[in-house]
Amino acid sequence: MKELLSWTLDTIREENSDFSWMEEMRFDWTPLAKSAITKMIEGQTLLLISDDKREWFCRYILTSINSQNNTRPFLPVYDLKGCFQNIDILRDKEDLELIEDMLDISYPNGYFIWYIGDSKHKDSTLAYRNDENFLWIMNDKMPNAFPLRDSDTLLDIKLIQLYKLFDKTLEAILFGKVVSGD
Repeated sequence: MKELLSWTLDTIREENSDFSWMEEMRFDWTPLAKSAITKMIEGQTLLLISDDKREWFCRYILTSINSQNNTRPFLPVYDLKGCFQNIDILRDKEDLELIEDMLDISYPNGYFIWYIGDSKHKDSTLAYRNDENFLWIMNDKMPNAFPLRDSDTLLDIKLIQLYKLFDKTLEAILFGKVVSGD
């Protein structure tokens, strides 16, 4: 069994598309992906949300992650905006605390948020309230977040590559092909 960091490097290098940009970034990526996947395996629910520009990507993830073509069990991954339609209008501290209370009641095994988008977008506010959330942040370098650039002409391709890597990592950890402790 391979260590996760080594397996990640091999997986990046095996990718048929140009994924070399990720080789250096794997040191930022691996602990974040490992944490998110560990939470999923432990039974926490993943709530996906993005800024407006990345809504297409959230739909892609939601369609792909529990595809019938996968050879793994379905996982609790939901669209946060789909679960709570009014999330866009709630912004003050009290409103956010009410949402968190509702989510705590709704997901007794725990939940975490996977936010993909601009660091200053209104929908990032809830995701920033917990350091344990899975953050893919545009245009900003933040602790416990994977950095991307909105101005990158290859951003859409990189997002899909990252999702593919996440999906492969999820499967590798779920089926014991890698040791997740690095």
